[in-house]
Amino acid sequence: MRDYYEILGVGRDVDDAALKSAFRKLAMVHHPDRNAGNPESEAKFKEINEAYSILSDPQKRVAYDRFGHAGVNGQGGPGGGGGFSDVNDIFSEVFGEAFGDMFGGRQRRSGPARGQDLRYDLEINLEQAYAGSEVEIVVPASMMCEGCEGSGAKAGTSPTVCGTCGGAGRVRASQGFFSIERACPRCGGAGRVIAEPCTVCRGQGQVRKERTLQVRIPAGVDDGARIRLAGEGDAGARGGPRGDLYIFLSVRPHELFDRDGLDLLCTVPVPMTVAVLGGEIDAPCLMGGDNCDGASRISVKVPEGAQTGKTIRLKGKGMPSLRSRERGDLVVELFVETPAKLNAQQKALMREFADLCGDQQHPKSANFLGKAKRFWEDVTGV
Repeated sequence: MRDYYEILGVGRDVDDAALKSAFRKLAMVHHPDRNAGNPESEAKFKEINEAYSILSDPQKRVAYDRFGHAGVNGQGGPGGGGGFSDVNDIFSEVFGEAFGDMFGGRQRRSGPARGQDLRYDLEINLEQAYAGSEVEIVVPASMMCEGCEGSGAKAGTSPTVCGTCGGAGRVRASQGFFSIERACPRCGGAGRVIAEPCTVCRGQGQVRKERTLQVRIPAGVDDGARIRLAGEGDAGARGGPRGDLYIFLSVRPHELFDRDGLDLLCTVPVPMTVAVLGGEIDAPCLMGGDNCDGASRISVKVPEGAQTGKTIRLKGKGMPSLRSRERGDLVVELFVETPAKLNAQQKALMREFADLCGDQQHPKSANFLGKAKRFWEDVTGV
């Protein structure tokens, strides 16, 4: 009797993964379905099966390594007591992928099956994300056929139990020294036969239709948020439950605001005179915030001598939180606007103003010019 390790082409120190891999390769080559009518391949397949059934079992492998075939006598072959059913389980795993449902690898259920989940991409604006809203959407989905109430059979008739598989959807057949289970060839695995199909759905039990749904958008949602509507997906097969509908939200960019978490960022131009003297300006805000009037404006105090880039943070005027009562802030960034298209009188006044201003009025410019002067001196040596 040949050595089991030699049969599988592996060394005695082989690990479980390599052992299984070697068995898979040999079994695929010598499988009876691939070598019909070849007694030599059938014998080889039995030999491979026997070797793997021993070496894949830790206790049997120890006994075989110590005592050889005497230690596992009667335990390896189909007639032994060593668990041929275990090897059938192995074959189900090994060949399920290669031979489809022949070995039970991809069994189809004859009973009710849950419907498919659906995805719907919905774009909303920032105002809707801020306040929350209700949006109407139209979703194409599989619906239960009303003509046959989902049975697939013509009105007045009903499906009958498949006489070949007895409603199980699966049949067994002997193949060599083990049995094979496959989908019933008559009913295709459904377990029932429709003699007269429904003329509306052609025996499918489902039809494709568009449905109108109302979707509630909660206040505070962000770009990429997902809403699940349970039971709003495709209809299930053979009376199974519906799948779910997943709505993926995207928020359109806003022309005034940028969003940073719960904060809203907005750049507001400020007249030079207001930036110099201080005062108040109107900044936009989203409806519903405290101190925002009907025109979605909020008053912002500008300090004297405000520069471009100065930010003013208005607490609690940003986005609401989706999961708490927290609110973000409205961050107003000032952009000091230089007057343009001055007339002669305005230019004369600006020149007079420039003559009156000194370093104290432009501290940053004076500091910069000092640094630049030192740089030029270092470069030119003058």
